[in-house]
Amino acid sequence: MVAQTDIVITHAVGLHARPSVKFTKLAKTFKSAVEVSADDTASWINAKSIVKVMGMKAPEGTRLHIRADGVDAQQAVSALRDLVEQNFGESDAKPGADKDVADAGSA
Repeated sequence: MVAQTDIVITHAVGLHARPSVKFTKLAKTFKSAVEVSADDTASWINAKSIVKVMGMKAPEGTRLHIRADGVDAQQAVSALRDLVEQNFGESDAKPGADKDVADAGSA
């Protein structure tokens, strides 16, 4: 099964340090392959790699594309979207996370 969603980062520091660690730790809890891409770049990276996620240097306002492929793909995508939407569980972000439509499909 393949699932995918998009969400805009509203966290004040973007996807750096602490948020990246939280993102990758959560991604690692799923069996599915999980990938992330920033804005409309063509390159997808392994969301379970802290080095690659931090290397994205995705600032506030960046649209993240999250996709997963595997038995728990929909749960992975939903959980990661929720984490970003909740500003990575931190209070130093602006309110009003982007609520774009989440798309899920099967392969």
